[in-house]
Amino acid sequence: MLAVDRRLKILETVAEEQTIQVVELAARFRVSEMTIRRDIKRLERDGFLRRTYGGATAHLTRSLDLAFNARALQSAREKRLIGMAAARLVADASSIFIGIGTTCEQFGRYVRARPDLTVVTGSLPIASQLGTRAMHTVVLGGAVRRDELSCIGPSARATLSRYHFDISVMGAAGLSAEEGITDMIDEEAEIHRLAIELARRVIVLADGSKLGLVALAAVGPASAIDVLVTDQGADPAHLQRLRDLGVEVVLATAPLASGSLAVDEEHKEPI
Repeated sequence: MLAVDRRLKILETVAEEQTIQVVELAARFRVSEMTIRRDIKRLERDGFLRRTYGGATAHLTRSLDLAFNARALQSAREKRLIGMAAARLVADASSIFIGIGTTCEQFGRYVRARPDLTVVTGSLPIASQLGTRAMHTVVLGGAVRRDELSCIGPSARATLSRYHFDISVMGAAGLSAEEGITDMIDEEAEIHRLAIELARRVIVLADGSKLGLVALAAVGPASAIDVLVTDQGADPAHLQRLRDLGVEVVLATAPLASGSLAVDEEHKEPI
């Protein structure tokens, strides 16, 4: 069984039982307890679990819908690197909007906390990440979409419209030079459309698998993007078409350590 498949099974178990035990999982999957501990540590780092003595419990602010978890684990390493790279681009901003989605959640993990920084988001998982840190965090409120734990509807739009931002940071279900930024859900696309209007700069976070895709709801043209942060697996030809429209492209790479990829020593794999 591949590691990602085993982690999905672990998430499925914790969704059903709310708690898991290392010993039981090791026996079930016929792997060592150390392997299960590494799985749990990775899932905790990605925001799904809280480790406990001998096991883990569900993260209370995360939807444990299995389809959402599967999507979150897809390209997890690339999303983490994209989040790290994007966080370096907002170091001087005093006001930031952060959109919804798993890549934006990774970005939220790496934003440097500053007392003079205001972050506005419609994502409850991101608000829970940032709310205890030394910054001013505002959550939009309004109706909550269960699958994504995102704020949508008239109340969310009304709150958002009270702000202007140095930077709006958002993900995309699809991104193409021809059709621009697109999303799966129109209510969420509506929030992101307004966030583009209210920002001086727009940063889109999208791993290479999103390039060339067109989802149901239009968010904005590609020309509205100031910076695209993506991974090295993105199609070079499509990236060039975006550059031709004036989009700055940043390719996220692993941090260098002595001229090589940084490595998590416990996991023995690139960070």
